[in-house]
Amino acid sequence: MIEFTFWDIVRNLLLAARWTVLLSLAAFVGGGVVGMVVLFFRISENKWSRRIASGYIALFQGTPLLMQLFLMFFGLPMLGLRIEPWTAAVLGLTFFASAYLAEIWRSGVDALPRGQWDAGASLGLHYLQELRLIILPQAFSITRAPTVGFLVQLIKSTALTSIIGFEELVRTSNAINNATFEPFKVYGLVALIFFVMCFPLTQYARTLERRAAH
Repeated sequence: MIEFTFWDIVRNLLLAARWTVLLSLAAFVGGGVVGMVVLFFRISENKWSRRIASGYIALFQGTPLLMQLFLMFFGLPMLGLRIEPWTAAVLGLTFFASAYLAEIWRSGVDALPRGQWDAGASLGLHYLQELRLIILPQAFSITRAPTVGFLVQLIKSTALTSIIGFEELVRTSNAINNATFEPFKVYGLVALIFFVMCFPLTQYARTLERRAAH
């Protein structure tokens, strides 16, 4: 058994937590960009665009995230695309996030009265201008709370990337536990770190919810 002091464990877990934060941010930003494209398809007046977007959302919402990560890490090399665990983790979580964010934002668009579209048309705005200047700003305002709430879910979902070999918080904790045989201490600290990352965001989401209700 390797001797680790308490602060050795804390230091190594905090170093690993940086990768958890970085992965969460990369997937959230990437998911937001892809999700915006999916949203445009989802609210398009073209029925085939809507069907493609609906199928995309159903696929990533209806299948386990772990399976999606496996397909990225083990499936792409079968097509001749060799990727590292970091790349597979970012891609898997990005597509996962994009499906949920697109649907969250679509609910905001659907919540707006039809009169908002009509007002834009009466001002002579074309479809994209209506979206950019009138619809999307209001939709994003409505859905800020669930968007932040999803970020909390995404942070916790990064734990699954340990299965494909990405050295984030959970995989590092497994290695430390195997060396120290102190699971209660190690995993208790991991739970505390996740709590510190997620609790402020949860409280912020609740604050946004209360503001939106008034």
